[in-house]
Amino acid sequence: MIKHIVLWRLKNKADTALIKQELEGMRGKIPCLLSLEVGINFAEGSPVDLGVYTEFKDRAALEEYAEHPLHVPVKQFMAPRVAERWVLDYEI
Repeated sequence: MIKHIVLWRLKNKADTALIKQELEGMRGKIPCLLSLEVGINFAEGSPVDLGVYTEFKDRAALEEYAEHPLHVPVKQFMAPRVAERWVLDYEI
């Protein structure tokens, strides 16, 4: 099982809800994506505005997701709105 966590600092916090909606729009539509949670950070003083937690069967499924035709437009939508991005991938 692969856990894939991505955290973002946005250029404009006003985009947070819209980005959350875009990310959640993938739920149930990409077969290799087993689980998806999106959270808006409420911790004071943190550089992180938004995060996503996803699960995949294996590394091949994560690679498939990275180039999936429903995921690529979401990445393109987010790219100009993101100031910083952090990724954590691990296997259990």
